[in-house]
Amino acid sequence: MDSEYDRKSELIAFDDSKAGVKGLVDAGVAKIPRMFIHPQHNLREKSVSTNAQLRIPIIDLEGVNSDAILRAKIIDKVRNACEIWGIFQIVNHGILKSVLEEMIKGIRRFNEQDTEVKKEFYTRDSSKKVKFVSNSDLFQAPAATWKDSFSCIITPNPPDPTDMPAVCRDIIMEYSKQVKMLANTLFELVAEALGLNSNHLKDMECAEGLFLVSHYYPACPEPELTMGTKTHTDPTFLTVLLQDQVGGLQVLHEKQWVNVNPVPGALVINTGDLLQLVSNDMFRSAKHRVLANHKGPRVSVGSFFSPFSLPPSKLYGPIKELLSEENPPKYKETTARDYGTCHRAERHDGTSALHHFKL
Repeated sequence: MDSEYDRKSELIAFDDSKAGVKGLVDAGVAKIPRMFIHPQHNLREKSVSTNAQLRIPIIDLEGVNSDAILRAKIIDKVRNACEIWGIFQIVNHGILKSVLEEMIKGIRRFNEQDTEVKKEFYTRDSSKKVKFVSNSDLFQAPAATWKDSFSCIITPNPPDPTDMPAVCRDIIMEYSKQVKMLANTLFELVAEALGLNSNHLKDMECAEGLFLVSHYYPACPEPELTMGTKTHTDPTFLTVLLQDQVGGLQVLHEKQWVNVNPVPGALVINTGDLLQLVSNDMFRSAKHRVLANHKGPRVSVGSFFSPFSLPPSKLYGPIKELLSEENPPKYKETTARDYGTCHRAERHDGTSALHHFKL
């Protein structure tokens, strides 16, 4: 890297454009700007498992609330997926395919509308409930990633609907309503998979906060030099991810990267760091990432369930019912907000913040 390269000026100019990565693509860049180039040792880790047996579990939720025998089998599959993978896909989850498709289209509409309209939402102000930004950690991260993001807080204090973009307002409201109902079922299944009462995690208010984050990954002219999303874990209890059919999401499993191949109509479920903490390592939070791609755009919508706005008095630690002399607590208690703050400080090197809370 030559000494004349002024990275800070490049970052400021990019941020001031408020046009994001899509703005670069629209301008016809044939080579990616230097601020997006990742260190070679990070990119060398891109090798993907060739083991055809390694497949992300797909769990069919058909009959989960109407057939006790089927429910028990589903709980076994959820337990297995959370213990071994930390990620799984679900089908027959109750959200209509038309709603999923319209949600993807809504996010595309937002990102592909007139840039001047989109710029009105561009901000790095963390207090804003609705925001569009490219690389939330742009000025902290060693290298930028090839995506733009639109996010909004859904619960507990949703934004005024008039503050949301007209092109996707209705579908965000509808999709969020349905994903909250689905999360209700998922938190029951995960609680039962831990051997607890079905309402245990809900009674702990694990599902009290919903933060919706959508990513728009434009086609990249040099995908081998950058990333769509860096390696990370989620600082949540559960994440429900809707992805389109482009692909690029990968999970780290047994020291190998495994593709999370898109399945039409499916949703991807991630167990987050806070679930690993309260389960005392019974369930694991999986490292995952998104590759940059010649194909694009890729669109994804993550629904992050974590009680990030509960009062500081609400502490989370290993669940007492799971502990014993043979299984003592491995973590100290923390609030969801403090955990999130710690996670943001750690995220640049791809490690989870859980080690800070180890006893």
